[in-house]
Amino acid sequence: MEEKVVEIRGLMKSFGDLDVLTGVDLDLYKRENLVVLGKSGSGKSVLIKIMVGLLKQDSGTMNVLGKEVSTLKTKELNALRLRIGFSFQNSALYDSMTVRENMEFPLVRNIKNLTKKEITAKIEGLLDSVGLPQTINQMPSELSGGQKKRIGVARTLILEPEIMLYDEPTAGLDPITCGEINTLINQVRQEYNTSSIVITHDLTCAKETGDRMAVLLDGQFGSIGTFEEVFPHAEDKRIKSFYDYNFINS
Repeated sequence: MEEKVVEIRGLMKSFGDLDVLTGVDLDLYKRENLVVLGKSGSGKSVLIKIMVGLLKQDSGTMNVLGKEVSTLKTKELNALRLRIGFSFQNSALYDSMTVRENMEFPLVRNIKNLTKKEITAKIEGLLDSVGLPQTINQMPSELSGGQKKRIGVARTLILEPEIMLYDEPTAGLDPITCGEINTLINQVRQEYNTSSIVITHDLTCAKETGDRMAVLLDGQFGSIGTFEEVFPHAEDKRIKSFYDYNFINS
């Protein structure tokens, strides 16, 4: 039996009269890349915020790495968050810091007693693994969009998370750079043994990175399976329109 690193059952979340999640069930397995698809406002980001304890569900369970997130005290929650890496859509680099300083920041903040030599070795190794060793002393303003995404991933990996969360990893990038980011997501799983949730609107990204797709429709997952199981012959018009928009109308 495959090991589950995330197990979600009956998850519900509303904001006033707006029902966002209406009974979500989902599993993420060890070393799996799971793609979560859904139109804007479908609840993808709400799901992720509950996963890291930024929001609390109204009912249901969110079990992450063996912990029921909603029951954790602050210290336990912070410890869990260190095991989860979040690659933000905008890369979230500090503009006033060099790449080296951006990489150092989470390391020095969370891991004590590291020598300068150990810190440098870790930073250089990760920059090398994302193909950008030459950027170590550059400022974010000197980097392309694709380079910022790669540095953002490298900085997330510096704490050696067990789960990676990618938020729209290919948004705003040209097709060639999108392909490079997709390759990087697969490479991260291979090299660092991560389990990943990839939130995206980009079906090419989904097809190239995802072992399974989960399509969020009206507060629940309408379809979960491999790309071929979910697309392109979906009978549900809401899923079919997603495919048509990405591959036919464009």
